Amino acid sequence: MIYETIVTTAARDGRPHIAPMGVRFEDGLVILAPFRPSTTLDNIVATRAAVINFTTDVRVFAGCVTGYSRDWPTRAAARVNSVLLEDSLAHTELELETFRDDPQRPVLRMRSVHGETHAPFTGFNRAQAAVVEGAILVSRLFMLPAEKVDHEVAYLQIAIDKTAGEHERIAWDWIMAAIARHRSGAAR
Repeated sequence: MIYETIVTTAARDGRPHIAPMGVRFEDGLVILAPFRPSTTLDNIVATRAAVINFTTDVRVFAGCVTGYSRDWPTRAAARVNSVLLEDSLAHTELELETFRDDPQRPVLRMRSVHGETHAPFTGFNRAQAAVVEGAILVSRLFMLPAEKVDHEVAYLQIAIDKTAGEHERIAWDWIMAAIARHRSGAAR
């Protein structure tokens, strides 16, 4: 099973990096498999640390993949050389256990060394799930046919229309703008 999270890392100079990423839990370890090129991968190899953040603020997912907002407040992690999202519901700090290199998609097996819960999880609404799916679509625009994207967006729009709050609408607008920008060939 893959869980959609926000992975935060820090470069050697402490500069934070925030990226949506699916993670797996296997044999007591957290498995990350970023596609190259990847700042997340580079930072983990350099510092041997990362943090997975659990959040219902889907603007973070949409903002990172669309480029409309990448600067979310962070603070230093408690036990690893990394950062965590200020507004996460919970986080888990990780240390690199093993690294299997691959030219396309290396596999990082990471051990949890610390975790905290900051706020209760009150559940997702359908619009939040739609934004996460929309963000995943945006990350794959280069390889998906336009008809598939249009079909998926039309279905996801139903959840946005029925259940979105202000944050979900902002995130959805970023996703729609990114799709339009991709189709026009414009760079952000």
